[in-house]
Amino acid sequence: MQNKFELLIKNSQLRGQPDKLYEIGIAGGKIAAIDEKLQGEADQVIDAGGSLVTESYVNTHLHLCKVYTLMMMDDEAMKSYQGSDKTMGKAMTGIELAMQVKEKYDETWIIENVRKAVALAAYYGNTHIRALADVDSKARLEGVKALIKAREEFKGIVDIQVVAFAQDGIVREPGAADLVREAMKIGADVVGGIPWIEYTEKDIAEHVKVIFDIAEEFDADVSMLVDDAGDPGLRSTELMAVETIKRKRFGRSLAHHARAMALYPKPYFQKVSALLKKAEMGVVSDPQTGPLHARVHELLEEGNLVCLGQDDISDAYYAYGRNNMLEVAFLASHLLWMTTRPEMEVLYDMITTKAAECIGIKDFKLAVGNPAHLVVLDVPNTLEAFRYHDAPVHVISHGKLVDSAKMKELGRV
Repeated sequence: MQNKFELLIKNSQLRGQPDKLYEIGIAGGKIAAIDEKLQGEADQVIDAGGSLVTESYVNTHLHLCKVYTLMMMDDEAMKSYQGSDKTMGKAMTGIELAMQVKEKYDETWIIENVRKAVALAAYYGNTHIRALADVDSKARLEGVKALIKAREEFKGIVDIQVVAFAQDGIVREPGAADLVREAMKIGADVVGGIPWIEYTEKDIAEHVKVIFDIAEEFDADVSMLVDDAGDPGLRSTELMAVETIKRKRFGRSLAHHARAMALYPKPYFQKVSALLKKAEMGVVSDPQTGPLHARVHELLEEGNLVCLGQDDISDAYYAYGRNNMLEVAFLASHLLWMTTRPEMEVLYDMITTKAAECIGIKDFKLAVGNPAHLVVLDVPNTLEAFRYHDAPVHVISHGKLVDSAKMKELGRV
């Protein structure tokens, strides 16, 4: 019986197989067949011309409600967060200064910025985003509403996991827990916290407990920004892992940043690493947005799950960003000194398959039977992909070609 494909990609270079070219047949939104030569008909044919075809990209960490807000404020928050001495000792001051923009929060202007950023994601082959929206007395639910609207508008092109994020705390921000619950009721997907900014150790523990209580109430995953400052005494990564283990929510937690880990004594780092593994809890690092970062090399050596994130796009914490995960990996290659070809392959996993695993996306690998989320590049290998970090020639989401020209126009690239 002849195969019938909706889309056929010919002359594809696959990672780790430099001596052969393959054909990839797509039908019903899934990868139906992969072989050197496929028999059958196709509604549409793409000739990759010997260039690399891989899984599409996954952004595990983006403050989507804040994109393009940098011009609405001065640079004091960024100066404090990043720190002139590169120790990030004033990171909390930076967060407090950045709060001012939320007094102007309104869904009507937030959604315009969000649309641009998500269109850029699609243009650059980023088909999945875990996106945080601040939820507090100033932001209210305006950011969450905008992200939910964008999630529906871009359905089938970019999958957005909306995180109800208690950016200003739970204990120190009265009413925040109720707002997070309300955000989950109106359609947010993930419960988000930032325990380290609470004033006392007791309050940090209470923050973690409340976030997990809400997550269990709504059967949702947890994302937390942990230990995001230059203080080796910060311990919320450990608390989060322990809470995950106690509640048997293995694989349903993601730690973001964990920058204080860079300063941990080796024995304590080993303890945290072991807890992360037991909790099946990933770590997303964003080394391009701050002078400290999680100990990526050592985490990988210990067998921990690690991925990369964009984090910010032109907001109070980071001036640049295009939602281009190849660009993020290119920067990480320098900042983490992962410049050998085997290390480049690890980095590529950290923006594709490992990133998908970190945010609970199943069956993401380019394999027969899995959903077809793919990019067709114009280069033959990972090294060249990072060197140029250009937009893919073609982006395929849920088995269908993305209209890249339209996405480019919406993102005003």
